[in-house]
Amino acid sequence: MQGKIIKGIAGFYYIHVEASGIYECKAKGIFRNRHIKPLVGDNVEIEVIDKDNFKGNVVDILPRKNELIRPASANIDQAMVIFAVKTPEPNFNLLDKFILMMNYQDVPTVVCFNKEELADDEYKNELKKKYEGCGCECIFISAKNNIGIDRIMEVLKGKTTVLAGPSGVGKSTLTNLLIPDMEEQGEVSQTGEVSRIGRGRHTTRHSEIYNVCKETYICDTPGFTSLNLPDVEKEDLRFYFEEFVPFEGKCRFNGCMHVSEPGCAVKQAVENGIINYDRYKSYTDIFEEIKNKKKY
Repeated sequence: MQGKIIKGIAGFYYIHVEASGIYECKAKGIFRNRHIKPLVGDNVEIEVIDKDNFKGNVVDILPRKNELIRPASANIDQAMVIFAVKTPEPNFNLLDKFILMMNYQDVPTVVCFNKEELADDEYKNELKKKYEGCGCECIFISAKNNIGIDRIMEVLKGKTTVLAGPSGVGKSTLTNLLIPDMEEQGEVSQTGEVSRIGRGRHTTRHSEIYNVCKETYICDTPGFTSLNLPDVEKEDLRFYFEEFVPFEGKCRFNGCMHVSEPGCAVKQAVENGIINYDRYKSYTDIFEEIKNKKKY
């Protein structure tokens, strides 16, 4: 029998089988011998040992489409990162780091801005231009007012999507809207309010996959306030900023890193308003962070 790992806790794996339900399983010792650890999102083969109580063993892990380092998961089709347009104010450097991390792992990113009622059209258009310019789809929603949820469902349909974002941006509220019967799939994701100092509080404590509808899953991840950079060399960082790609090879010097070199086509594009200045500033900040990290 085949299914998908939707949760793993303390050596137990919970397997969603489309036709029959969720089975609590242990992994066979063979995986330890092969140095393979089952991941949330893995498609697996199980043997049922107790049909009435939905218990079994994981006997095989099917070939993975991909394997994400963070969040630790497998067979992910896309990532959807959620930020609020206001309250809390979006940390764009953090958002750009998340997009970099997904680009590094070759996972497309959808940028979702919640609380759209708090921003005017001009600001939303600026954000849309900025993030669609770097190859992401950009969606505005209001989880509170149930606006834009149909569009979210269209984007999720038929895919396994990592849902991520800082605490307090409405990620858990959105998850509960997408999956009204969450209680039947396991622990309900508890909504947390934004604290008085404007920071969110954690609402999801471990990565967990939920079945939205047929062949559609979301992987809800713990809220984050910082991200470790992927193991990318500073010389290669430019390749993960998609808006730089059209200018590759057009700089005065081969191997231009678009930071301090003269005759840089990317810097000229920033001056001409073709590349968003804030995105470029994120690039140079991350470049310096990688350079300084390598010193120690």
